[in-house]
Amino acid sequence: MAHIEGTCDERFEAVRDALAASLDKDDVGASVAVYVDGAPVVDLWGGYADEARTRPWERDTITAVWSTTKTMTALCALILADRGELDLDAPVAAYWPEFAAAGKDDVRVRHVLGHTAGLPSWDEPLTVERLYDWPAMTALLAAQAPASEPGTVGAYHAVTQGYLAGEVIRRVTGRRLGRFFAEEVAGPLGADFHIGLAPEHDHRVAPVIPATTRAPGFADRGPGNPDVPAAVANTEAWRRADIPSANGFGNARSVAAVQSVLTSGGRGLLSAAGCERALEEQFAGEDQVLGARIRYGMGYAVQGRSCSWGGWGGSLVMNDFDRRMTVAYVMNRMLEQGPLGDDRGLSVVLATFG
Repeated sequence: MAHIEGTCDERFEAVRDALAASLDKDDVGASVAVYVDGAPVVDLWGGYADEARTRPWERDTITAVWSTTKTMTALCALILADRGELDLDAPVAAYWPEFAAAGKDDVRVRHVLGHTAGLPSWDEPLTVERLYDWPAMTALLAAQAPASEPGTVGAYHAVTQGYLAGEVIRRVTGRRLGRFFAEEVAGPLGADFHIGLAPEHDHRVAPVIPATTRAPGFADRGPGNPDVPAAVANTEAWRRADIPSANGFGNARSVAAVQSVLTSGGRGLLSAAGCERALEEQFAGEDQVLGARIRYGMGYAVQGRSCSWGGWGGSLVMNDFDRRMTVAYVMNRMLEQGPLGDDRGLSVVLATFG
């Protein structure tokens, strides 16, 4: 059985077993964390930070979590809404006037968070390098016509959501999303999560190990625009960029530490009512991009009184409001078993039930 380090409350030994089983089967390196009432009860890691298995995964190892980053961006929007600085029901154009072009005057902030804004991708063909040019990417979105009536069609905004929400937050606060998150969320919580990674952290990064096969159904929908190869996460340009939908770096501890704000009454960043807003349904039905049925809340998928989202290749965070529990799983080896991820993170979540 794989060697596991860290701490684990005896109530959650099944979580340790789930991580060990995953490391023995599919994972190269991984971490899991469980927070209850905002406090860690599981903080475990094991395996290796590199594909050659020469460098152990350490306590402070971090890696790219892809779209798990979206939960951090959503939390920033919820915090601003709770402060009264951002109205989630207001038109995006109320904060970003140029966005009203091409019939988008009725696209609401909540449509962006719920993947119903009608801008799941850019119309203009792009290369991945263009993503590093924030003014250009947001200007294209401001000028583009929506592909569907706002609020009616669920279509996963895989990359665009971060630019849309991030630009609204920049207009409200005067700060780019990564900076706002660092100063207002990660900093106060002491969480080692980064949207745009500073050079001094590079030595701690476990490079992602791309999946060797694509999940059934992905190829039928074709490459995204831009087509983002998994290995780009291992480049300096990607690490330094501000891509609030996809380029977060952290580990399970830092993901859970931040997201447990929602399951512990807000921890000074949100009111109890502000936390509950994550569960407000924005769409329920089949997502036209993912090809799967889903219920979107304010920036999360919602299941009953829990909300969650994951990242390309396998990372996952789940917030259970009734159990006041947050569970996170972060790894470096990517798998693609379906449009909503694979079963490694799910096995960790299920293990919390004993």
